[in-house]
Amino acid sequence: MLKLIQDIIFDVTGKKGVTPDTDFVKDLELNSFDIVNIVAAFEAHYKTKIPARDIWNLRHVRDVIAYIKERGLE
Repeated sequence: MLKLIQDIIFDVTGKKGVTPDTDFVKDLELNSFDIVNIVAAFEAHYKTKIPARDIWNLRHVRDVIAYIKERGLE
């Protein structure tokens, strides 16, 4: 799953070197527009909708992995 998330982040932002501990804002220096685009890519891939209230809880790559697993979207 990490490889898929890394690929999506790279496709949207061009950023490499993503690990589970990567912070979207601090480490990748993403802005809110970048984050919304990444979320849209996740939604498209997993054919789901991520509520806005959940987006800001996804600060690290590990948060995204946990979110996907908790919802059985793997």
